[in-house]
Amino acid sequence: MSDPLNKPPSLLGLSVSNAVMMTIFTLAFTALMAGTYLATKTTIAASAETEKLRLINEVLDPASYDNALLQDALQLGPTPELGLDNGGHIWRARKAGQPVAVVMEAVAPDGYAGKISLVLAIAADGKIGGVRVTEYRETPGLGDYIDPKKDKNKTAPWIEQFRGKSPASLPLEKWKVQKDGGDITYRTGATISPRAVTNAVARAVQYAQDKRETLFR
Repeated sequence: MSDPLNKPPSLLGLSVSNAVMMTIFTLAFTALMAGTYLATKTTIAASAETEKLRLINEVLDPASYDNALLQDALQLGPTPELGLDNGGHIWRARKAGQPVAVVMEAVAPDGYAGKISLVLAIAADGKIGGVRVTEYRETPGLGDYIDPKKDKNKTAPWIEQFRGKSPASLPLEKWKVQKDGGDITYRTGATISPRAVTNAVARAVQYAQDKRETLFR
């Protein structure tokens, strides 16, 4: 006679048991992931801000401003003038409360291998503080000299020629590569990338002029 207390578990019983175990595992894993996220969230955010400031300080002298620049920001919606299809940011630099410069995001849509993302600083007097490429897919060893880290000329990287220029010293119609009748140099055999960057910088300078009352206040 079989012992009813030692009956093998039914399929339904196994299914319920497995479901309970999976639920417990899922809840435990979710709790672990949530705890890890909360524990590292502050560190990740601080690292992102540090990297953003490092990049900004490559195009804008950190001694030229004294405000919390990352907190003094304008959030842009889609802005075709700057090539920002999905919007972007403009940060305002101030010294003793007075506006001294803006740091802008911009995109050149017509790079050789796609979009080229930029950040540039424009002072209140219209002068370029500096320009940096932040994202690109240009051909290694050819058009990638737009990035000073890849530019073989470490003494005078190509992109540094924008620093100090302004519409007062160089009319905007001359903000083109020399091949197009402008004043910006380029490397022989690699025109598309510098042309895209130069045109994007010119558009950003024009935008800063057009929106001056909003940006420098």
